[in-house]
Amino acid sequence: MKQSLGVCYYPEHWPRSMWESDAANMVAAGLSWVRIGEFAWSRIEPQPGSFDFAWLDDAISVLSDAGLRIVLGTPTCTPPAWMADKYPDMFAHDARGHIRGFGSRRHYCFSHAGYRAEAGRIAEILGDRYGRDPRIHAWQIDNEYGCHDTVLSWSPAARDAFRHWLAATYGDTDTLNTAWGNVFWSMEYSSFDQIGLPNLTVTQPNPSHELAFRRFSSDQVVRWHEVQVDALRARTDAPLIHNYMGRVLDFDHFDVGRSIDIASWDSYPIGFLSDRLEASPERRAQYLQQGDPDMQAFHHDLYRAVGRDGRWWVMEQQPGPVNWAPYNPAPLPGMVRLWTWEAFAHGAEVVSYFRWRQAPFAQEQMHAGLRRPDDAPAPGLDEAARVAQELSEMPAVEQVQAPVALIFDYPSEWAWATLPQGADFSYFRLVLDCYRALRRSGLSVDILPSSARAFDGYRLVLAPGIASVPDALFRALGDRSVVFGPRMNAVTRELTIPDPMGPAVPELDVTVTRVESLPPGTRRAVAGGGAVHRWMETLEGSATAVISDLQGAAVLVGDGTAYYLGGWPDPELWKRIISEIAPNAGLDVSELPPGLRIRDTKTLRFAFNYGSEAVEYNGETIPAAGVTWWPHQPMDCA
Repeated sequence: MKQSLGVCYYPEHWPRSMWESDAANMVAAGLSWVRIGEFAWSRIEPQPGSFDFAWLDDAISVLSDAGLRIVLGTPTCTPPAWMADKYPDMFAHDARGHIRGFGSRRHYCFSHAGYRAEAGRIAEILGDRYGRDPRIHAWQIDNEYGCHDTVLSWSPAARDAFRHWLAATYGDTDTLNTAWGNVFWSMEYSSFDQIGLPNLTVTQPNPSHELAFRRFSSDQVVRWHEVQVDALRARTDAPLIHNYMGRVLDFDHFDVGRSIDIASWDSYPIGFLSDRLEASPERRAQYLQQGDPDMQAFHHDLYRAVGRDGRWWVMEQQPGPVNWAPYNPAPLPGMVRLWTWEAFAHGAEVVSYFRWRQAPFAQEQMHAGLRRPDDAPAPGLDEAARVAQELSEMPAVEQVQAPVALIFDYPSEWAWATLPQGADFSYFRLVLDCYRALRRSGLSVDILPSSARAFDGYRLVLAPGIASVPDALFRALGDRSVVFGPRMNAVTRELTIPDPMGPAVPELDVTVTRVESLPPGTRRAVAGGGAVHRWMETLEGSATAVISDLQGAAVLVGDGTAYYLGGWPDPELWKRIISEIAPNAGLDVSELPPGLRIRDTKTLRFAFNYGSEAVEYNGETIPAAGVTWWPHQPMDCA
């Protein structure tokens, strides 16, 4: 499929007299797609059962007549005020029991049956009216599940639904008590109605209870989502999409993705650097106007795995300063183009900018668009138009399987968030550190779920931090080169210590007999260079030590194919591990200049310079915020 560009547009925000010129200017800039409708419920249904489709019909006609393909959103992330009046108990509650009420967005609890039915109803109504309309080329369901910490709800509706979920999951309270170890501290239950939510306890609730609540909450998102999927599937053949977020981990995106056609995500590189990534002041300053060099690519690869048959988009791409981060600098000139091409290099079909014009009112009035509030072009518009011109001059960018696979597992995030055993232990951060090391070594990476059943063609697989490894995963990995750990197979699915203890890697005699979490600034130096920080394990067994610390204790053990890593490496140690193992797997590695990243496609190699200064690579100078590509034949992964 030929890559293309789009934009998010809100006709209800602007006078009718602007719509034709807006549509014409979008097309003139090289945009092909426009997303509308996802926040418009109060205009579609101003009062219960009273609909106004005239303005939406008109907007669809104007945009389509200009040559734009339309993505229509279901408006369920912004239920109108009359809905709150109808269901005053529909709101989520925070962990302190406070109602998260009307006046913003995402003001609903996934467990509320009444609002879930209303979401299905509006999806049916929209599907009946527009589902067979050839001008609607795709549908977006809701908007940004989990944004604003809205997956976990401690409402009465969630409590009641949780009890039903527990009964269905465990069958009886004796089974639940045994699974959770409720004999500890006399926490045993004789009825599911006794079980509350794991909040407002004197100290930490039973971690098995908390993990069960996280699993339940993810299942509630899936259940809620599929009500709209079912409504639309019966009424349209157009693809269904949801737009996920960056580092929102409270629900299993793979589970949500199974029922839809295309995964998309909302990419805000500068906002994420300031708001969602741990980084030193020096690193924040270094990439202040570019975003972290690996954050966007990681999510591109993740959502390519979530999407059916690898189909994915960027539904919202930052084109200028955002409004929601602690600090909001403008992108370095060239970065909007770089971010766009990076998405295409990682397989995106569409990159859609948020938004067409900056709003002059409400919560996002300081959020830049492609045009200013006075309708003058904003700096990002020229860069978008340049990408559109470049797209028109080259063939489609075709994907190829990467030589390296990295496993990502949402339940492991929930397990380690529940029982971190260290204030700064983060599964996401561990996996991202691993991903960075691979990318700094010049390797392209595919991300796969722990449920993957085939790893054919991958020369190297990395599986850090998987809390409970399915037996089927070991079988699927076979005898290829794999780096397991740290903190892998350390608990059961119920978050209890297994017997035998982990990591229980087949054919590798190693057991983790003790763990230590290390405070910031503490490093355990490793012989030959590098160090372990944050997390350290004591390894016992006959497996051969490949890397040891200065006291001779094994840090990495392996047999030349399977390896277990018993600590969280710093960047230098990650570099050593990759350079030690990758060549044995037939991979060529080389340290890239700081800020430079590459991505191989079927016929091209792309290079992206996240740095603020030019770098030399492949015999050419790549300017700051520059992107370039050249013909390249990736290694055979068959």
